[in-house]
Amino acid sequence: MAHPFLPAAHLRREQQRLRREGITSWEEVADLDDARLRDLAASGEASEARLIRLRGQARLVSTVGLAPEEAALLLHGGIASPAGLAAADPQQLLLQLGRLQRRLTGSAVPPVDLPLVLAWIRRARQASGRSPN
Repeated sequence: MAHPFLPAAHLRREQQRLRREGITSWEEVADLDDARLRDLAASGEASEARLIRLRGQARLVSTVGLAPEEAALLLHGGIASPAGLAAADPQQLLLQLGRLQRRLTGSAVPPVDLPLVLAWIRRARQASGRSPN
């Protein structure tokens, strides 16, 4: 399922800069290399660090098939790439994300559970060509 390119509100400047360059999808952001990100940030209209984080989120969205919100949670939890997700320990990741999610959203959002974390890891492993087990 393709998700519309709608980054979090705090990334509005970066989204606007990307749109001015014709970059309007998670897939296009995921494909940006470091040199292109530096060029996009050189104008001062966007932060290079935020563009790098946005690219990490985009890679999780486009490669693993996560929802943008799921990818953002993983980024905040220290998982910045599909390879990092594929190598993650499910129990440790669940614990880490549970703490983070409670701090960020309280009880307003249902907590991430082990079957969901396992599904994310399995999809990341499949995307990277690793054994799903």
